[in-house]
Amino acid sequence: MLMPTRTVEKVWGRHTLPAPFIAPEGVRVGEIWFEPQPELPELLVKYLFTSEKLSVQCHPNDGQAEAAGLGRNGKEECWLVVAAEEGATLGVGFREEIGAEAMRTAALDGSIEDLLVWHEVQAGDYFVIPAGTVHAIGPGCSIIEVQQNSDITYRLYDYGRPRGLHLDDGIAVANGAPHPESLRGSIPASGHASLVDGPHFRLDLVDGIADDGLLYSYADRLLVVPLSGEVLVAGEVVAPGQCAYAPNLASVSFAPEGKCLVTAPIS
Repeated sequence: MLMPTRTVEKVWGRHTLPAPFIAPEGVRVGEIWFEPQPELPELLVKYLFTSEKLSVQCHPNDGQAEAAGLGRNGKEECWLVVAAEEGATLGVGFREEIGAEAMRTAALDGSIEDLLVWHEVQAGDYFVIPAGTVHAIGPGCSIIEVQQNSDITYRLYDYGRPRGLHLDDGIAVANGAPHPESLRGSIPASGHASLVDGPHFRLDLVDGIADDGLLYSYADRLLVVPLSGEVLVAGEVVAPGQCAYAPNLASVSFAPEGKCLVTAPIS
């Protein structure tokens, strides 16, 4: 079943999008969401398109979100860069350990941006962003984001834009540490790859036909996001730029020459 989309305008979005997307006239598209369906409400998949830096921000985990009365889901996410302009960067985690008061001071004077590690990126790079990770996305990036279905964002710094900050809430949940190297990498030129294996969801790259190991781990309820080539889900064609819900992996026919992402929640 193809997932319906929602186009979200953002101040940092783009008037021109990479194929196969087309921005409506006069709209700066920052995100294209694939609306979660009742059969699989736990996960949200979206594309991000940036022409400016996003805010320096972080997200709560499940317990912190529930304690704040914001629902039962926090927000853990994974980014896969699908296109990047020369020099495009992602800021993820701090260069060295930082305490809460120092983080607050840096957020207030803007120096928090310089305390992050900025990674120059290209297509195929991925980053797992656990809840609490302080992060930002630079301009010139097109990204597929797979996340827990939550939109709780605490902005710590926003480059002087006229939007509210959430310093108390954000610093209370922020992890003032470097981002573990094990949580980032690049997908291979060929072959399957595991990007995320819990705790909240799994995310894999399928290159060609899925092998038996992948079939076993995705018993039921998954999302399929083609990167190249077409995929059949219950006989329906799913192309790059689309996302589909599949009741089980047996209902998915992968293209021998195609690549796609598959993701499913972990109960």
